[in-house]
Amino acid sequence: MALITGGVALLLVLSGSPWRLARNVITIVHEAGHALVAVLVGRRLQGIQLHSDTSGVTLSRGKPHGPGMVLTSLAGYSAASILGFAFAGLLAANRITALLVVAAVLLLAVLVMVRNAYGVFAVVVTAAVLAAVAFLAPPGVQSVFVYLMTWFLLFGGVRPVIELQVKRRRGSARDSDADQLARLTGLPGVLWVLIFGVIAVSCLIAGGALVLEPALK
Repeated sequence: MALITGGVALLLVLSGSPWRLARNVITIVHEAGHALVAVLVGRRLQGIQLHSDTSGVTLSRGKPHGPGMVLTSLAGYSAASILGFAFAGLLAANRITALLVVAAVLLLAVLVMVRNAYGVFAVVVTAAVLAAVAFLAPPGVQSVFVYLMTWFLLFGGVRPVIELQVKRRRGSARDSDADQLARLTGLPGVLWVLIFGVIAVSCLIAGGALVLEPALK
């Protein structure tokens, strides 16, 4: 199961239109990452917006510079990969129910903070799918779903980093997280893209090892 669901998730991430639709989930996690870290570093969270082009924005109040702002900006592109790694750990421990609960809590927290109609729609649809699996699907289907979701987060955390650098090279992402971090720290934006990439690939390798370990024994 681990190998098959991993292959399906990889095909989804490498696809065209299916990826553009599924990427909404990555955007939800991306903005949730910004929001969570903003709260943890003492910033005042104002809201989240999710858009139909799969972009998003998280608004918070606080010092416009300093470590708190750096951590908040860093969290977005790392969030899906880190969450995927956490889910892989829960899968390795056979904690499927806990995994579904964590996903539900995440969606509820995002829904409370969403401030636009499309964002509410995207989160509600995602929550409806999760609820259907959690309450209506038999255990076998639940297991396939959580494997697929975990792999999707792990693979899906890598592609946006690549897309970000492509956009930056074209000059169409001048206010990206990497460029904001460059202005905050004085380090080049491409270095921050590299850091995003290292985090994403590391989580993919480590998380993939956790998921595949039982199948390879």
